[in-house]
Amino acid sequence: MQDCNSKIKLQHFLGNHWSIVTIIFLTPILLYAVLHILPTHDDWASTTRPDFNPFFIKEHFLFYGYHWRPFDTWIGYIAGRNPQLLWPAFNHILVVIGHVLCALTVYRLLTIFKFSRTARNIAALFFFISPATMATVTAVDSQNQVFALTCDMIAFLLYVKLKKGKYIFWISLIFLATLFKENGLMWAWICPILAYGFDFIDKKILKKDLLVGITIMIAYALAILLLPKDITIHPEYVPDDFKIVKNIVKFFFSTFITVDYIYLLHQPSRNLLLAACSFLLAAPFLYFIFIRKIKLFAHKQIICTVISLLIAVGPHLGTVFSMMHVYAGLVMIAILAAYSISHFEQTKPVILSFLLWIVTALLIDIHLIDSSIKSGLIGKRMAQEAIQKTGEPVKRVYVIIIEDDYPKLSSFCVIPNEAFGWGWAAQYETNYQWPEVIEDTTIERSADVFRKAKALGLETLKKQQHDCVWIVNHEHIDVIKR
Repeated sequence: MQDCNSKIKLQHFLGNHWSIVTIIFLTPILLYAVLHILPTHDDWASTTRPDFNPFFIKEHFLFYGYHWRPFDTWIGYIAGRNPQLLWPAFNHILVVIGHVLCALTVYRLLTIFKFSRTARNIAALFFFISPATMATVTAVDSQNQVFALTCDMIAFLLYVKLKKGKYIFWISLIFLATLFKENGLMWAWICPILAYGFDFIDKKILKKDLLVGITIMIAYALAILLLPKDITIHPEYVPDDFKIVKNIVKFFFSTFITVDYIYLLHQPSRNLLLAACSFLLAAPFLYFIFIRKIKLFAHKQIICTVISLLIAVGPHLGTVFSMMHVYAGLVMIAILAAYSISHFEQTKPVILSFLLWIVTALLIDIHLIDSSIKSGLIGKRMAQEAIQKTGEPVKRVYVIIIEDDYPKLSSFCVIPNEAFGWGWAAQYETNYQWPEVIEDTTIERSADVFRKAKALGLETLKKQQHDCVWIVNHEHIDVIKR
C-alpha cells in the first residue's frame, strides 16, 4: 500500500513539475558539454581569469577599471591556486549551477503568478534551453550574469511574499546582485513594477517603492564615487544614436526569434537553407506565444512586464549589447510566454509546437556549443605552436597581430587572434610559468604586411626590451628570436 502511494505521489510530481525533472536530467549533459569550452577573447582579460596577485583584494576587489564585481575577483583568485585544474572548469560549473538556479526560480516566479501548470512548465523549460541563453551559458566569465539575475528574482519573491523585513531582504539582495553585475541594480525598479502588474501591491505602494528604488540606485552611485579607484570609461560604453538603434535591432532579433544564428549570420559558416529550416520549425511555437494572443498584451500584467523587460536590458541597449546580454531580460520573455499559454483553451496545438521547438532549440544549442569548443581549440593550437617554435622559456614576449578581417559571431565563432588571447593563451599552456610579460600591437593588413611585421619585430628585439616576438597571421604564428 505504501509503495502504491509513493508511486502515485511520484506520478503526481512528474505530471505537475515535468519541466523541473527535465531540467535536472539535462543539467549534467549541459555541464559535460560546456566543460570542453576553452577561454577566448575577453575571457583572457576578465577578473575571473587566474589571479596570482597577493594584493588582489586591495587592487582588484574594489572598483576595477570600470567595474565593481568583487565576486569575479574571488573566482579569479581561487582559479589561480591551480589554473590547469580549475580554469575554466570552475567557472563553467558556477555558470551551469547559476543557470539551473535561475530556471528553477523562474518556475517558482511563474507559480506565484498563478499561471496554469502547462504554462509554467513550458515557460520554465523555454528559459532553460532557449538558444538565447547559450551566449551566457557557454561563456567562461558569465557567472556574474546568472547569479545577478538569480539574486534579483529571489529578491522579488521575498518582496511579494514577506510582510515583515521585506525591505531589508529586497534591498540587501539587490545590492548583492549588483556586486555580481551592475545590471542587477535594475531590479530596484523592476520589483515594484512587476509586483504592481500582477496585483501584489497597489498604486500607492508602487509610487513609494519606486522612490525606494531610486534611493538604492543613488546609494550605489555614491558608493562607486567613494571607492578608492579612478573611474575609467571604456570607449565601447559611450552611447550614441547609431549604436542604440543597432543594439535595439540585435535585441529584438536575438530575443524574439529562434534561429540558428551561425548558419544565418556567420559568413564562413553560412547556410541559409539550414537557417531557414531552423526558423520555420521554431516559428509555430513563437507564433502561439508572441502573436496569436497579442490582443491580450494590452493588459496591465503585460504592459508592466514589457516595461520591466526594457528596464532590464536598458543599460546594455545604451552601451554594449551582445547575445550574452539577452539573458537579463529572458525572465520577462518567459512571463510573456506563460501568460499567452495560460489563455489558450486548447493547449494541445501549443504543446505540439513546443515539442517541435524543443528539438530545434536543442539542435541549435548543440551547434552553438560545438562552435564555441572549436573556437577555443583554435586558440589552444596557436598557443602550442608559439611555444613549440619558441623552443625554450622566455621572460618577455612582444606579440604583433596582423589585423584580421575574419568575421566573428559573439563568443561562438571567434577571430583566431582573439581566441589566442593576444598571446595570453600561451601562458595558460605553460601553466603560467612563462612568458611573464606579454605586450601586443596590431598592424593593418596590406600586401607587404608580413615584411612590415618582421621589420617591427627585429627593431623591437634590437632595443632589448623583449626576448622574443610572435607574429600572429590569422591562425599561424611566426617566431623571431634574438
